[in-house]
Amino acid sequence: MKKRVYTLYRVSTLGQVEKDDIPMQKEACRTFAREHGWNIVKEFSEKGVSGFKKSAKQRDQLQQIQNAAMAGEFDILLVFMFDRLGRRDDETPFVVEWFVKQGIEVWSTQEGQQRFDNHVDKLMNYIRYWQASGESIKTSVRTRTRMEQLTEEGHYTGGIVAFGYRRVKNGRVNKRNQEVCDLEIDEQEAAVVRLIFQKYVYEGYGAQRLCNYLCEHNIMGRDGKNIPNVSIVRMIKNKSYTGYLINGKVETECPQLRIIEPELFERAQEMRKARKREKGSTPLKHSSRALLCGKVFCAHCGNRLTLTSSGRTRTRADGSEVHETRARYSCHYKVRHPGQCDGQSGYGVTKLDGIVESVVRMKFAEVRECSKQKLLEEMQAENLDQARKQVEKLERDLQTRRQEQDVLKEETILVIQGKSALDRNMLADLVAENKAAVAQAHEALKMAKIELQEIETSIQKAKQTCDDLFTWANVYEDADFGQRQAILHQFIKEIRVGRDYDVEIILNVSLDEFEEFKAHAWFPEDAKKGQMERKQAPKNVSSGSNASIVVMDEISGQSLSIMPKTIAHASITYGG
Repeated sequence: MKKRVYTLYRVSTLGQVEKDDIPMQKEACRTFAREHGWNIVKEFSEKGVSGFKKSAKQRDQLQQIQNAAMAGEFDILLVFMFDRLGRRDDETPFVVEWFVKQGIEVWSTQEGQQRFDNHVDKLMNYIRYWQASGESIKTSVRTRTRMEQLTEEGHYTGGIVAFGYRRVKNGRVNKRNQEVCDLEIDEQEAAVVRLIFQKYVYEGYGAQRLCNYLCEHNIMGRDGKNIPNVSIVRMIKNKSYTGYLINGKVETECPQLRIIEPELFERAQEMRKARKREKGSTPLKHSSRALLCGKVFCAHCGNRLTLTSSGRTRTRADGSEVHETRARYSCHYKVRHPGQCDGQSGYGVTKLDGIVESVVRMKFAEVRECSKQKLLEEMQAENLDQARKQVEKLERDLQTRRQEQDVLKEETILVIQGKSALDRNMLADLVAENKAAVAQAHEALKMAKIELQEIETSIQKAKQTCDDLFTWANVYEDADFGQRQAILHQFIKEIRVGRDYDVEIILNVSLDEFEEFKAHAWFPEDAKKGQMERKQAPKNVSSGSNASIVVMDEISGQSLSIMPKTIAHASITYGG
């Protein structure tokens, strides 16, 4: 009676399928079985299945063969080579041994029968798959290295194409002379990406609000469906929009792929990190009714105030009824813990927003009184020039030490040849001194470069702050509610409000920065030149009351301004 044979054919990639690797394996196994007088009763094929990445439990065909082995449906398992069973050194040797223990002979057309008659057989079985595993690892390393090299050269190497780009064929071919794809900007999708970043950074939109906005304006994704908030978050975090090809840890700048300016992307990341909160804490929210939602804290208990509303129906003199809604910043801690907070239970949104806006307008008026040009020129500070000169000096020193090192190397050869006037001990001392001098110069240069980079980063950040302040100051008056809300959330760090509207406004700008602004106020000769860039500060704020807001500054503790408004006391603190 002929022995019953099951065969297993496997290829790791779809490219191997196209090359007819499986038919080649079939032909070899059928010939081998015919020569041995065996009868092939069933054949199994695995296409595009990695024997290294996938375990035996994840391979359906192998699982079917194992079930058939336990049922006694065949006598021999035949493969082209043993690595078709797998390439995992921590698993495949034991799979082979399992088949043998079930009474199944395991054969390869190229390597013969795998037996387990003694310890040497077991060792050879393990070594075979240990070697196969090593080959898979080396192949993976070679492939990854080549992919990273292609990325460094600025070439797209495959994978999911981010929203805003598309694949195109520009005639580039691979080593097999096959045409491959590159990336280019899809202008229609890129416009949506830019809109998302603009709304996120300058108008304070979150991911869910952006999702709703895009849906309301019928702006859809590639599949014709709404762009979900998780996809929007992924876009905001995607550095490739600044013009980078990214493959693992390899990043290559490609200006032709830039959709978002790096500065805008960095600001988006700062805002994203600032919006993160600890689990259980009160979330930051935006509201279409309150400018300061999420920024207001109780000055008595320190808890964030939440937005609440209540309604009432009022009867007019003519007998008609009108429904009124009143919004308030409420201290829920006071409600939940009676007696533990001696502040008010709530503060009117209209009144508190009005107080804060009055103070903000006053600060923005101070900004508009400054000369932006003079301020930016001053930012090219003397310490930056000194740091650059120090780096240049240390580079020259290091170069001199290295030249001395080269001279000593030449002198060493002369000493060996007996042609030098120096003896070996003196030369050894000179070489040691030079080596120490080179190391010291190298370390000093390294530290100077770090200091220069820190100064440049600080100046860049100050420039960004300057640009933001001038932009906010000039557009605030004409901005709509959403834009004013976004500006306030960036300009103000937090607001603490106590009984009788005793308000402390903590700015997101340091005291030093504001003092720098004041130091660059317009000089008389600049007034005519800069008057087109300036806006007059509001001389009064409309109000139905004759009472006032007294604004105090932390520098002097003196009253800065008295503005017509509701009775209140506001103080300004600089955060940064």
